[in-house]
Formats: sequence, structure tokens, C-alpha cells
Amino acid sequence: MSPRVLVTGGAGYVGSHAVRALLERDYAVEIVDDLSEGHREAVPREAPLHVVDIADRGRMDALFAARRFDGVLHFAARCYVGESVREPGAYYRANVGRTVELLEAMRGANITAFVFSSTCATYGDPVRVPMDEEHPQRPINPYGRSKLFVEQILADYARAHGLRAACLRYFNAAGAHPSGAIGEHHEPETHLIPLAIQAAQGLKPGLQIFGDDYQTRDGTCVRDYVHVSDLADAHVLALEKLAGHESGVRAWNLGTGIGSSVREVIRTVEEVSALRVPHRIAPRRAGDPPELVADGSRAARELGWSPRFATLRSVVETAWAWHRAHPRGYAECLR
Repeated sequence: MSPRVLVTGGAGYVGSHAVRALLERDYAVEIVDDLSEGHREAVPREAPLHVVDIADRGRMDALFAARRFDGVLHFAARCYVGESVREPGAYYRANVGRTVELLEAMRGANITAFVFSSTCATYGDPVRVPMDEEHPQRPINPYGRSKLFVEQILADYARAHGLRAACLRYFNAAGAHPSGAIGEHHEPETHLIPLAIQAAQGLKPGLQIFGDDYQTRDGTCVRDYVHVSDLADAHVLALEKLAGHESGVRAWNLGTGIGSSVREVIRTVEEVSALRVPHRIAPRRAGDPPELVADGSRAARELGWSPRFATLRSVVETAWAWHRAHPRGYAECLR
């Protein structure tokens, strides 16, 4: 019998790609998503969708009583840095409080394998680049703190209740599924690659470059763009890794180890799309480090993970294919 996995937030961007990765490996997959951020159109027919708030203990307890799950992949969260600064309480309720409710429901069902969608935002401003898992964790915004709090809670649950958990701290998720079936659609959109593509398509105003006077090779911020399908693969590998371990929490960075500047992203989008990306220089944003690049060697060594989409161009090509076919995102699927 195939292992059965519950994916929270499985109708969202990274979660929906993880669902595809699990199905491709013959897992039985079910999804819990309240659709506040996710899209029903991103859910494949083979994966039952339960439109449930993970904080609804009655419904979560009933779901766990009705099914025997071998593990949980947890993506359900709020993830906008700026919004977290304006509305910290909403982030602590959604990302911390709801996760505790989920862990309690899992404990009642004796489910001990848990893969957590964490973030490099737990590190805060870099003290060295590339950043490995031993880098100090000093988040500079409520979003990063909420994710770090959960990592610390997982360690407490491991000690007290035998939880086996993996924390995957990924850098800048980007791209779309190579099949073109699912991709990136946020409201509002804040990620650079889709914003550059939408600007090229004339769907959004010209792109803003927030600062061009950083101590980087061309003055603009440098980030590590990791393909969303590669992230999905890593979650499956982490789940399989947990099967061979006793209780405890393990953490892995996910990134390519290659940084790309804002100007390089714009140039790559222009080359792939054959369109111009209108843009202008704007003042720096508070809290933007000059460079964030992952040291992913531990994931390569311990999980056997390596990115299939290892170049910026390969990432942008999949993003462009998705946005060209779905200029209005999943709204195109409703026509």
C-alpha cells in the first residue's frame, strides 16, 4: 500500500508542486487548504481537497481519525514580509498558533513525521555568504520570527512527544512546473521574476529596482533563485529521510548556491521572452540585505538533493511558459 501523506497548503504555490512530486512517486496524497491563499485549480483530481482551517481541531481530528497518514508536509502559512511588519499578530496567529493546533491534532493521531516549509528569513541579515545551516538565526521581521518560533516549537515536540521533523529553509522560490499545468499566482504579487514578466507583458506598471548602489557586482541586490519543483523534490526526500530516523529536528538549506542580481533577472527575462522589461530605479527598501545566497551542501550530502533547474535561465524559462499561457494566473483556468 502506498504511503499516505497530508499536505497542508497544498493548493498554494510551493505546496501544489510538492503534491505533484508526491504523486509522481506513487504516494497517496490528500490536501488541507482553506483557499485563503491557494487555488482550487492547482489541485489535481487524484488528490482529495479538504477545505479546512488547520486550526479547526474538530475537523482536523475527524480527518485524522478517518485516514491513517504516514506524515504531514506543512506549507500553510502567510508569507509576505512587509505585511508581517504591518500586521504581526496575524502572522503569529497563522504561522505559529495554527501550527501548534496542527501538531496537537497530529499528536492525537500518533503521526510523528513532519516536514516544515521554513525559510532563509530565519537567518536575518547575513554575517557570511553563502549561508549554511549554522549561520546565526536572528530574523529581522515577524515573518522570519514566526518561522523560527515554529522551528523551536518542533524541537520541544521532538523532546516531549517523539516528533521527527525536517525544517527546509529555502531561499527565493521561483519558476513553474515544467508541464505548464501549475505556476505562480499571488495576490498581491511581490516576487521579482513574475513581476518582471508581468511588466514585460504590459500587465503591470514598470518594474521598480529598489536601490542600485549596493556593494554588489552591478549595484543591485543579489538573491539565490531556486526552482519550485526542486523545492518540491527536497520535501519528498526529507520525508523519506525521516523514515530512517528517530525523534529529533533536522534542518537543510535549499538553494542553488548561485546568486543573481536584479539586473541579471531583468536581462534574463528579456532574453527568454524577447520583450523589454520597463523598469526604473527606486529608493532602497528597509531591511533588504545586499546578498542572500545558500550553502546547500548539507542537503546534497544528506538528502542526495541537487537542483535540476540549476541556472537562472532554466528557472525563468518555466516561469515565462506559465505566464505566457496564463497571463491572468489561475483566473485563465476559470474561463
